[in-house]
Amino acid sequence: MSADEHLSRIETLWSVVRRANTPEGTRAAEAQEELLDRYGGAIRRYLHACLRDRDAADEVFQEFSLRFVRGDFRSADPEKGRFRSFVKTIIYRLMMDHHRKAARGGGAQALAFDPAESEGHDTSDCGDELFLSSWRDELLSRTWSSLEDHERTSGSAYYTALRLRVEEPDLRSAQLAERLTQRLGKPMTPEAVRVLVHRARERFAELMIGAVAESIEDDSPDAIEDELIDLRLLEYCRETLQKRRKR
Repeated sequence: MSADEHLSRIETLWSVVRRANTPEGTRAAEAQEELLDRYGGAIRRYLHACLRDRDAADEVFQEFSLRFVRGDFRSADPEKGRFRSFVKTIIYRLMMDHHRKAARGGGAQALAFDPAESEGHDTSDCGDELFLSSWRDELLSRTWSSLEDHERTSGSAYYTALRLRVEEPDLRSAQLAERLTQRLGKPMTPEAVRVLVHRARERFAELMIGAVAESIEDDSPDAIEDELIDLRLLEYCRETLQKRRKR
């Protein structure tokens, strides 16, 4: 499936958010599970980095999950900003609540930074960078997983070849061919490896573009490029995005 065909079939995360906050039912439960599965990792990474306490991070994440399942975010509006900004604001406010409760009760560990210094704002500079890093790491992780799934279902060696190239960037084509011959159990020439790695990079870029497009309401090339720039991921997708513009 081409990048254009894949993007045309994507249900944006805002659509899933709206479905997740409909009256209780199977579709709502499925949407809730889908969203938490997609971005629970990014949220957990961010909470652990900010709070520096696993128990506190788990407590805030559970509070977020509870409110989400309860339907507290049904008023979310894509016109007010990007999905990740919406999530970031909610998580940050929950951390502020956790900090206030800890300060009043004295039993829980306070945050590593003082959110009161950012009262009246949705984020702090430190929090913004940490959240972007967590979101970026999650997108990269999901893209690698998708490429691995593609290899498993299609029989291509895209994941194996690209992973080896990334892990061993100094290998020459002949050396890379030798390693892949051992891993794949079939002879690989340097020329075949170069083609394989090139196609693997293209597929990786298509999968990443799809993952980014899911999280924004506007899946135009300009909007996708802006999001990739913000997340410092454009280098992975520049050529593929340019080809999509020409089409």
